[in-house]
Amino acid sequence: MPNKLAIKGGESTIMAPDPHYVWPKITGKTKESVLKQLDESISIYDRTGIIEKLENRLARYHGKKHALLTNSGTSAIHSMYVAAGLKESDEVICPAYTFHATVTPLFFTGAVPVLADCKSDGNIDPKEVERKITTNTRAIVVTHMWGKPCDMGPLEMIAKENNLLLFEDASHAHGATYKGRITGSFGDASAFSLQAQKTLTGGEGGFLLTDDDELFYKALLFGHYNKRCKKEIPQEHPLQKYFVTGMGLKLRIHPLAAAIAQEQFDNLECVLTGRRRIANKIISQLSGLPGIHFPQAENKETTNSWYALIIQYKPEELHGLPINLFYEALVAEGCRELDRPASTSPLNYHPLFQNPEQMFPRYKGKLAYKRGDFAHSESFYKNALKLPVWHDPDDEKIAQQYADAFKKVIENHLELLTK
Repeated sequence: MPNKLAIKGGESTIMAPDPHYVWPKITGKTKESVLKQLDESISIYDRTGIIEKLENRLARYHGKKHALLTNSGTSAIHSMYVAAGLKESDEVICPAYTFHATVTPLFFTGAVPVLADCKSDGNIDPKEVERKITTNTRAIVVTHMWGKPCDMGPLEMIAKENNLLLFEDASHAHGATYKGRITGSFGDASAFSLQAQKTLTGGEGGFLLTDDDELFYKALLFGHYNKRCKKEIPQEHPLQKYFVTGMGLKLRIHPLAAAIAQEQFDNLECVLTGRRRIANKIISQLSGLPGIHFPQAENKETTNSWYALIIQYKPEELHGLPINLFYEALVAEGCRELDRPASTSPLNYHPLFQNPEQMFPRYKGKLAYKRGDFAHSESFYKNALKLPVWHDPDDEKIAQQYADAFKKVIENHLELLTK
């Protein structure tokens, strides 16, 4: 029986050894950039050298006045919230479905995260955002989940009509666009991660973008004390007197991470083009098959970064086959890079959002989310399967084999329902 499922004793679709996906691509040029930086400096206190070069490049690429590098995407998000002056009694409408670091820095400001459910594509629903606005609402933050841009038109309008700040967590969405505009260019400020798995990476790191001088100065004071603050905050500005200490934290990126990101930036457009080609090829081959759906496929308004290809499983279309059996069958076929993302879950699943007062006493009585609060986010999470998205022409063979494995399991799924 040549098409017998591997989990039932048949031959696996994919015989290639691990790993099937390697990211980031560390080339000779990457190594050269690190060695060059080692010769120049491994500690930069001001906006010179590789820091200046990369910040200028990031600002130009996104069409923003200011770019500020940080030691992580979480630090960039934290800087954004502090620089905006968020405080106790403020409410910030946030995605219920996102990686927790989009929202957790709010706990250090005293502002209250108000979670809003997602649409069918996993991104925050503008209608839910509008419904959550109160007299205490100060800001909206969105995450472009898995590299699919949010529906920014309605979100911009909601923010403008209600005089709210608009923030973007674009950590998944380097180079993605909505109606021709690049992600990270919509909000009053935006934050990105440069962590190892991100489309643009320095291994670790992050950056903040804004056109707002005041927000930029405060972000400098939050994590870049002394030389940068002295040089970049105008002498006549009332905050300039704090330049030596800032707010007391140091959140600078390491120059070696900046050097890696600068070199990786050279290949960003090539990577994005390759990922779009392979992602769209997989989607075109598998669309229409029962049991799986691609809610984040590109449309006429968006281009994705394809940080990941998220598949929504539909058990009702495969005779109620549980997702865990479907997943195990695919892994047995050799799809070892296939994942069921666990840590990126609805925030109401985390104890920190159910009972935050043990970590942050001032939140006693302010938050008490629980499972079941966000039907769409929880369904999206429960039924999500994640594939990496290859970009190199040499990877098209393995990508095709993964698509073939999906076809095989779906075509023979009834085997999985029999003992």
